Amino acid sequence: MNEAIPVWTRMEPQSPCVNICVMHPQEGICVGCYRTLSEIAGWAGMTAAARQAVLDELPERKPRLKKRRGGRAGRQG
Repeated sequence: MNEAIPVWTRMEPQSPCVNICVMHPQEGICVGCYRTLSEIAGWAGMTAAARQAVLDELPERKPRLKKRRGGRAGRQG
């Protein structure tokens, strides 16, 4: 008898981490997942509702990391 082994899954929001862990120096958010250091550090201890609240904010943070054009004067391209 080959019964399927049930897969354990969490019923709460999962981390948005994509293993690109670099903090943007001006914005103070991770360039991979868009969370702040305090959100990353506190993720494991957050309630499901708190995690979802962070996840809901992330799409609004992404545009803050877009490259700005016309940077330095005298730059050759």
